[in-house]
Amino acid sequence: MTTLLPKATLGHITTTRATGDAAHRVLTKEGFDTAEAEITQWDGYAPTPLHELDALAAHIGVGKVFYKDEGPRFGLASFKALGGAYAALRVLQREIAQQTGQNVSLADIRNGKHRDACAAITLVSATDGNHGRSLAWGCQKFGAPCRIYIHAEVSEGRAQIMRDFGAEVIRITGDYDASVALAKSEAEENDWFVVSDTSWDGYTEPPRDVMSGYGVLTRELCRTLDQAPTHVFLQGGVGGMAAGIIAALVQHYGASSPRVVIVEPDLAACLFESARQGAATTVAIAKETIMAGLSCGEPSALAWDILAQEASDYVTIPDTLVPSTVRLLARPLPGDPVIEAGESAVAGLAALIAARDDADLSDALGLDGSSRVLLIGSEGITDPDIYQQIMEGYEAA
Repeated sequence: MTTLLPKATLGHITTTRATGDAAHRVLTKEGFDTAEAEITQWDGYAPTPLHELDALAAHIGVGKVFYKDEGPRFGLASFKALGGAYAALRVLQREIAQQTGQNVSLADIRNGKHRDACAAITLVSATDGNHGRSLAWGCQKFGAPCRIYIHAEVSEGRAQIMRDFGAEVIRITGDYDASVALAKSEAEENDWFVVSDTSWDGYTEPPRDVMSGYGVLTRELCRTLDQAPTHVFLQGGVGGMAAGIIAALVQHYGASSPRVVIVEPDLAACLFESARQGAATTVAIAKETIMAGLSCGEPSALAWDILAQEASDYVTIPDTLVPSTVRLLARPLPGDPVIEAGESAVAGLAALIAARDDADLSDALGLDGSSRVLLIGSEGITDPDIYQQIMEGYEAA
């Protein structure tokens, strides 16, 4: 096998998969049902592709590699289109119902029946880019004002897209976690409503709705696959995407649900450190990772509840693997499809390829010639300038 990526050392922790009900209790089947029923009614909804990378699978010596490409999702280039916009709709539903003392349907808000009420409800969030894009898009659809807080390293291209959807964008000098703190404090001062993809003590409903929205992509792929994968490699961040997908997989496959491998940048490995400590743990981010959507130092408490029971492995990767992996998808091995993927989308694939190039790590993860590996390509081209730099040969330091 010729090496596809630069040589790299990956971190790895194996944990014991615990017994428990978090995959059914934190995110319920009913919650997934409600999200799916609503989101599939939105203009432009279509299932995203599940690609089979057979040439790559043969090259690295596994049975199958499945890649769920979220790049086409609602024209927003990210799986987060399913989360922020849906959670915004649910916040508006709850608030208008409280104001009016009447039942308010999601369809009525979607169809403009409560447009005046929505216009008086300001929704805010912090973002590395994709969640904020989804929230801004949703607020534009439903007629609510939107404020998005971004940190110093979020690209101007990503900021402008949120402005184009009508959001007011506030850039701070700190990191992602500092932008979360400012969004929370200013929302409290002004009676605004936070729509976050991460949870904290006393704040759970919007992030639960965000994760319920992610169940849509999981149900799409479960309907496509003829049997359960043996492994799923999931990007980390605060853990919301991973937890939402894991819960939907467990609810669908039960005891046959795949082995879960959580993948994070080594520069922002809060879930890896949480696994090491045995409890949700915050880490300081000293340097921003190229995987902008994964630059998170504090886990979501709701997500960690699921991960602590269902994840088997935690892996960290260096930024140096990312550009080559993006280019590998864009210029694939003969026979595989061309895929345009953003920097955060390729973390799982990079970890899989690097693990197969390391016999000890590959054995530790239980990978062999019969493995059927599922990857979530969480974003397409979310910043054209950065993507172009990578395709022209940029290498992460």
